[in-house]
Amino acid sequence: MTITKDITRPPKETVDAIRAIGAATCSATLAHLGIRNAHITGPVSWHKGKVMAGPALTLLMMPKREDLYQDGEYEDVEKQLHRHVLYCAQDGDVVVVDARGDMTAGIFGEMMMTYFKGRGGAGLVIDGCIRDYPGQRELDMPMWIRGVTPNFHTQTGLMPYDFNCPIACGGVTVLPGDIIVADDDGAVCVPAAMADEVISKSHSDHEWEEFTKIKLLEGGSLQRYYPLHPDARPEYEAWKKANGK
Repeated sequence: MTITKDITRPPKETVDAIRAIGAATCSATLAHLGIRNAHITGPVSWHKGKVMAGPALTLLMMPKREDLYQDGEYEDVEKQLHRHVLYCAQDGDVVVVDARGDMTAGIFGEMMMTYFKGRGGAGLVIDGCIRDYPGQRELDMPMWIRGVTPNFHTQTGLMPYDFNCPIACGGVTVLPGDIIVADDDGAVCVPAAMADEVISKSHSDHEWEEFTKIKLLEGGSLQRYYPLHPDARPEYEAWKKANGK
């Protein structure tokens, strides 16, 4: 029997705006707003140059207990809850996995990720590993992971315990529906309830940063232009007016 747990997804335009901002600016903006632990530490991009953003589907892995979970990879497959998080996938979703930093257990293999891509999945963040990397590389699925392994997950010491529940991935609390943004800087969790505030503040900061980069490339003073000193603000305002900002 298929188990489903619906999540509340943010509007597509909100996700697109977060993607355009990028991981570094989202992380810095969240810090300014009081969220100082947004970077999912450990997983890194295995597809350099890719930028990903989307609502989080979450999967919780736990240390395996044999009375709760059997070893057989194909025995009673519908009890394997890592399948069910993929059943929930819609276009643009990101699967985020608390795999406890385990470097021996491959959470998803090529077939599972082929299914996820066919469902429109945007990418994957795992505080742990995948398997079947040669085949997964051909899928071109953006992924932020710790590494790869030849082992399937229950071959080692993990079992899927729950999905679309709160998890801790790379030291960050991730709730279903939070927006994950990831690029070559890493993966960042933007709380869904703060997304509009992050977008608004980052845009207000972006304009003076654009002006600052221009001045620094011209050899301008770091003390004057970064961060923008009050003495330089009239210059900045004149630049905005001249450029129709």
